[in-house]
Amino acid sequence: MTDGTDHWHAPLRHIRGADLSGDTRQTSGMTRLEAISGKTVGSSKVWMGQTHVAPATSSGDHHHGETETAIYVVSGNPVFVFAEGDQEVRLETAPGDYIFVPPYVPHREENPGGTEAVVVIARSSQEGVVVNLPSLWSTVE
Repeated sequence: MTDGTDHWHAPLRHIRGADLSGDTRQTSGMTRLEAISGKTVGSSKVWMGQTHVAPATSSGDHHHGETETAIYVVSGNPVFVFAEGDQEVRLETAPGDYIFVPPYVPHREENPGGTEAVVVIARSSQEGVVVNLPSLWSTVE
């Protein structure tokens, strides 16, 4: 049984780096750019883009709802911060490193370095889900 769609012959989509869209949910201290999404290519199960954090900057605390998030560090040395009990945990990264963020986990990105930090993000949703929070210990609903 088919839905009339020819999945075997659908075209590939090419999104040029210069054509990424900033028309997505944002968090203070960072810039998100959308590449692959339901809006840009009609994807139904994945969202992918970039995040840029300027030198000596921290993002606001946030989570990504029910989506899983995978992060690949392209440049800079971003630090990913989350709460464990009453302590902040800091994951210091370098280019080539990966970070996994489970659903609903409050976190933030920091860039203590002197150059811009750039990461590639993939999420298990076609939308760039972002819920900004007042702190890492905020109640997540």
